[in-house]
Amino acid sequence: QVQLVESGGGLVQAGGSLRLSCAASGRTFSSYAMGWFRQAPGKEREFVGGISWSGGTTYYADSVKGRFTISRDNDKLTVNLQMFNLKPEDTAVYFCAAKSGLFGSNWPKDYAYWGQGTQVTVSS
Repeated sequence: QVQLVESGGGLVQAGGSLRLSCAASGRTFSSYAMGWFRQAPGKEREFVGGISWSGGTTYYADSVKGRFTISRDNDKLTVNLQMFNLKPEDTAVYFCAAKSGLFGSNWPKDYAYWGQGTQVTVSS
């Protein structure tokens, strides 16, 4: 089992940057692929990006490609989401999630463990 806690959210102006972190508990962290999702008010939860168990493969939603970067440190049990050039449409609650297996998925239903989320608000 994995427990996840996100941090690093906040209020930022358009064009600014934020770095979200997700701290995991559990000795099996390296056996999970990790994903970041976000959910804006009144909208479905959407995939932002993911990273394989080793960190060797990353993949992103088209809406954030080139602006967001995911990394992980299996020794420190953390996964990070670095966000650059933020836009008002990036405003949402951001969640990290863990999926059993080597590689992730775009689908929330494939992830067994979720953090509580952290709010990101981008002002125009």
